[in-house]
Amino acid sequence: MAYIYRRGKKWAYRAYAGKDPITGKDKQKSKSGFLTKKDAQLAAAIFERQFHKGDYIEPSALTMKSVCDEWLKHYSVDVKQSSINTRKIALKHIKANFGDDPIQKITKMDYQSFIDDMSEKVSNNFVRGIHTTSKLIFEYAKEMKLINSVPTENIRIPKQKKTIEDIEDVEDRFLEKDELEKFLLAAKTNGLDGDLLTFTTLAYTGLRVGELLALKWDDIDFQECTLRVSKTYYNLSSKKKDYLLHTPKTENSIRTISIDPVVVDLMKEYKLEQDKLKQDNAPFYNDNGFIFTTNDGYPKKLNLISSRLKRLLKIAGIKKNITSHSFRHTHTSLLIEANVHIKEIQERLGHSDISTTMDIYAHITKDIKKEASTKFSSLMGDLSNSIQDKT
Repeated sequence: MAYIYRRGKKWAYRAYAGKDPITGKDKQKSKSGFLTKKDAQLAAAIFERQFHKGDYIEPSALTMKSVCDEWLKHYSVDVKQSSINTRKIALKHIKANFGDDPIQKITKMDYQSFIDDMSEKVSNNFVRGIHTTSKLIFEYAKEMKLINSVPTENIRIPKQKKTIEDIEDVEDRFLEKDELEKFLLAAKTNGLDGDLLTFTTLAYTGLRVGELLALKWDDIDFQECTLRVSKTYYNLSSKKKDYLLHTPKTENSIRTISIDPVVVDLMKEYKLEQDKLKQDNAPFYNDNGFIFTTNDGYPKKLNLISSRLKRLLKIAGIKKNITSHSFRHTHTSLLIEANVHIKEIQERLGHSDISTTMDIYAHITKDIKKEASTKFSSLMGDLSNSIQDKT
């Protein structure tokens, strides 16, 4: 039972707070400054209830920045470097807003204001990434008995309105069949070493570019015409030797897919060229079995693929905002045009969630839209002629 007493003109309480783990002596929790005895009794009762339930949190001035730094050490133990780098980007924004604030003082209202503010500055996906990281930090703080409640619970992330530019930009995210043909012909006639194989493989398989760059010759079965995806390439530095091979994005990303004979033929051709290159550069060639390599055997870097892509888009006269990932959307749109079932598309792309496939599925190609319009026009031809007939 807490001891209630006067302290000057105000009231205070002192209550049992367990034993000191080092000395073994009883600890006391005291607090003063209450205007009435009843206020002191109520505060003492709340403390004792929290203490006996194990919910009591010692007051602390520990800042959000300190907790973020400790959490990152804990988080980094068993995750990929790519995940750590993603969290670090989110942490910059979290620390910029809450860094010097004691974590115990951050309220739900404070956090909602932060999310609302970020929603006006960055994309919805970016805000969700920041929110996910924040949740992990606050949940860690609660687990470490630094806070009682998590201010990220039941937070509303504002929906961003699509602008006219956003809607018009949808069709710029992939190549139509005729555009792909123009692009690949440019790669054939004007491409640098490996360009034709690189972009044909991306367009004909729907691989993520990291999956493509991690491919080794052992992953290709030339007899069965299949390709095995079991790893992904990662490199944030400017040094080609600093690459890492990670497991793919999700379990579903580990997959074996059929590949078109044209890709198989290009690979066979390229392998002969690469074997000759190995012989010519034998003392310098670092042979780890990669398919898409530079002249010394190291995997090509993402920025090299991007610069080659820009060069060929310019040569082909294609002014769309195409990235290496656009070939994944291009492949999906062509599968849709070929009437491939949505479930097969999901498995081929390695999506763990079919809603991801459905989102891409929604971006139907112009050819399919035109075909629907043409079929409707044909069906309604007689009626349309009657409407237009002015005689």
